[in-house]
Formats: sequence, structure tokens, C-alpha cells
Amino acid sequence: MKRIITSVLLLCAAVLSSTGQQIIYTDGSNLPLYGKCIEETNTRYSRLPAEFKDVSRDAVWWLGQMSAGLYLRFRSDSPEIYVRWISSAKRSMNHMTDTGTRGIDLYAWKDGKWRFAGSGRPAMEQNTSESRIVGNMDPQMREYMLYLSLYDGIDSIAVGVPEGYTVEQPAQHVQSHDGAIIMYGTSIMQGCSASRPGMCYTAIVGRATGREVINLGFSGNGRLDYEIAELMARVENPAVFVLDNVPNCSVEEINDRTDRFIDILREKHPDVPIIMLEDPQFGHSTFDNFIRKEVEDKNIAQKAAFKRQKARGVKNLYYITTDKLVAPDGESFVDGIHYTDQGMVHHANALLPVLKKAIRK
Repeated sequence: MKRIITSVLLLCAAVLSSTGQQIIYTDGSNLPLYGKCIEETNTRYSRLPAEFKDVSRDAVWWLGQMSAGLYLRFRSDSPEIYVRWISSAKRSMNHMTDTGTRGIDLYAWKDGKWRFAGSGRPAMEQNTSESRIVGNMDPQMREYMLYLSLYDGIDSIAVGVPEGYTVEQPAQHVQSHDGAIIMYGTSIMQGCSASRPGMCYTAIVGRATGREVINLGFSGNGRLDYEIAELMARVENPAVFVLDNVPNCSVEEINDRTDRFIDILREKHPDVPIIMLEDPQFGHSTFDNFIRKEVEDKNIAQKAAFKRQKARGVKNLYYITTDKLVAPDGESFVDGIHYTDQGMVHHANALLPVLKKAIRK
């Protein structure tokens, strides 16, 4: 395996490892990046192509510059892994941890599965963060997956190891671009309010299936914008499309836009399975009559759209109802709307059997 040529970011003082060795950084641009529909996006760590700036609604464009669902792959023999990254905006929200909003998250391949290795906590007073993610390991070659921030952009990122150790290209058999799962949705899909990027439900699904997952969650703006369907359709050889947009849509938008959105996908991928999800019944809907009725009305519209597609002869359609999506005790939420880590796991577990069935078929 050819060793990657490392590039050291400029510092006022050299960074040293816990054993006193200098840390050598490999720029993320030298490592394979996963989670994008197409390679040619506005910046390397954004999700939308530059031409969408003049096409998409302003909110969609802005959210598309966030790195939700993107991750780097590499392998290293180092006993320590460091990461340095620059956040675009130093965002913070009152219902989400900073490790989820603009932190990073490292997983390592061990005993046939991805295991959490450590997270990078962002600096509080500046955009540049640096963290030793994991240390004190046996110095042996391991595969790594580094999830990027969910609710901020990444201007640059680099992986550091002590001098004398290597950062190399990953073994692609662990996970590859082929047969990606393409997901479209809302703030929950983007990752709100996972405590760290690896707990976003799209990341959980990716680890469980061994497939690349492309996260097209747009907080508050999963409203069936047709250019997003066109972007999804540009993915070569997708395994499945997942439409989890109902929480952001009105009944009118579901009625008026679903058919055309699916038609755009079907024009390029007539046989690829499509999974449609209902709106989850949020935690406070047990008491809030308005919210409960709103969710019920939108789910009726979504079920009607599903039946309409079936009646039109569209094949390979799957449907997940609201009762499967959240735990019955109502403990899936941070603020009544966005998921805790427990909620993310429950949502992923509801989706996984249907995903696996659709992909096998």
C-alpha cells in the first residue's frame, strides 16, 4: 500500500504527541470522502453543486454547505489519532451538543464491525479545533471512519499521527461507493439532535448495512424541491431511495409535489426501490391536540401519495408508518421534535428491516 504524502498545516508552535513526538498531519483532501451525490460540489465538504446557488431556495443552499453525513476513510498503524479542523461558522444551538453541531467523530473497524473510538470536541472561542481523538492503542494497522460535523461546514480537516507512523488509503472492501443508500429529509435526518455525528440515524444505517449513505437532510426545508430529486437521480447505481420529508411538508406540498419528485427519480432509475416514511408522532403530541392532528393529516396525505404511485404502476415502493418510528414511551425527543440518541437508534431500527428487504429484492 502506497503511503500518502502528508501535508503539515502551519502552526505557531509544533504540536507534540503524548510521548513527545511531533504530530504529522495529512490533509483530508488526500483521503477518500463519502456521502455526496456527486464529487463536484461547491466546496469539498459541502453537499450541493455550485450551480444550485442560483437554483435552490436560499435556506436549502445554506444548509447544503453543512457537512452532515460526510465522512473520510483512512487507515493507520498509529497508537494515537489527532484531528485538526476549521469550522465554517462556529455554530451553536440550544437543543444540540456542540460535539454534534460542529464536532467530529471517529470509528474504528474491530471484530467485523465499526466501533466508536472517540469524538473531537470543538473549540469554544475560535473556528479552528484540534483534538487527540484516541490514544494509548497498540500500534497496529486499523481502518477508520471519520464523520464530519452535522450543523456546520468544514473549511478544512486533517488527520494527525506521531512522526514515524503512517496514514494510508483505506481498504475499500470495508465500505465502498457502490450501491449507496440515498436519503432525503429534514432536520432529524440532518442530525438534530444527535450528541455526536456518528449517532445521526443515517450514520447508524450506514454502519449497519456496510453501505455508503448520502444524507440529504435539510433542516426545516425537506419540502420536495425538484432540484434535489434531480441531484439524487445523478447518483450512479444507487441501492435505494429513502423519502423522509413529511415533517417539513404541508398537506398541500405532499399532495402537489410528491408525484413529480418520484417521477424525476424514476426517469433515471426505474427499478431502484423507494421507501416512503410517515411523520413521527412527536413526544408532545400526546398532549398537544393541534400537533397530533397536523401529523395525522400529513400522514393521511402521505399514504394517499403512496397509494397513488402504486395505482400508477410504480414498482418497488415501500412504506413505513408513524407507529414504527418512535418508542411508545415518548422518550425519543430532546425538545418534543428532534431526536435524542435513543430516538435516532429507534428510527434507524425501524428503517433497517425495510431497507434490507428492499435491497435484497
